[in-house]
Amino acid sequence: MTVDHAELTTEQVLRRDIPWETYMTTKLITGTSLQLLRRYDKRSESYRAGLLDDDGPAYVRVFVSLLRDIYKEETVEYVLTLIDEMLTENPKRARLFHDESLAKEDIYEPFLRLLWRGSWFIQEKSCRILSLIVSSRPKKQHGGFVNGEASNSKSKITTIDDVLKGLVEWLCAQLKSPSHPSRGVPTAINCLSMLLKEPVVRSSFVQADGVKLLIPLISPASTQQSIQLLYETCLCIWLLSYYEPAIEYLATSRCVPRLIEVVKSSTKEKYGRPDHFVIPIFEVHYWL
Repeated sequence: MTVDHAELTTEQVLRRDIPWETYMTTKLITGTSLQLLRRYDKRSESYRAGLLDDDGPAYVRVFVSLLRDIYKEETVEYVLTLIDEMLTENPKRARLFHDESLAKEDIYEPFLRLLWRGSWFIQEKSCRILSLIVSSRPKKQHGGFVNGEASNSKSKITTIDDVLKGLVEWLCAQLKSPSHPSRGVPTAINCLSMLLKEPVVRSSFVQADGVKLLIPLISPASTQQSIQLLYETCLCIWLLSYYEPAIEYLATSRCVPRLIEVVKSSTKEKYGRPDHFVIPIFEVHYWL
């Protein structure tokens, strides 16, 4: 039966049995990696948590190596799902990707490359994972440094500038022409709401003319999914309101009238917590 990768679920992927031994035979993974994978794969959440607490960076190294060296789509989807589950269970584990023992690893490159793969499942997982990893990086990392390495190193290592530029480009592409009809835009907005906390992302997003892509999304919502999308879009607008060039665009667009309409309707619709919208909106209005 043909698998529709656009509708592939995490549960379907995790039911797969990946032939790790075959990858060792073909020298795509080492014996040590095989041992770690055997110990981790198909285990309970509590058991995996113990492994990650004891030796988290080692597992990160294995996962990233698999994504770097193996191109079989089913395996790539499986590894991305393992990483996504690991971060969903505890988002603070994103810090493991910045452990000093991984300083010479090009941690970001596989995820950045996979953003542009044909499978929506791969794109969605890669964007979410990369956004979490980037957001958790040590604040001392700037410009040409990533994982402790300078960008002029003899071996080319993906810089944080490369990553943020690539993410903004992909997010804007999704807002213009989503890869998935129902999940493309929500995924982009969710990741953008994390990344716009970074001043450099605000700048890149404005330069990419991304602000205008948010305005149509500001409208009264009715379903739970559209309410969440509206909330995260308002959060993006609020974060952008701390950046002067963005304010200039917001002040001359239909942003404020649309935000006012949302506030009015939030007192009528069953949004649960209207203040979730009101507080960011009034702060935006203050800045404008």
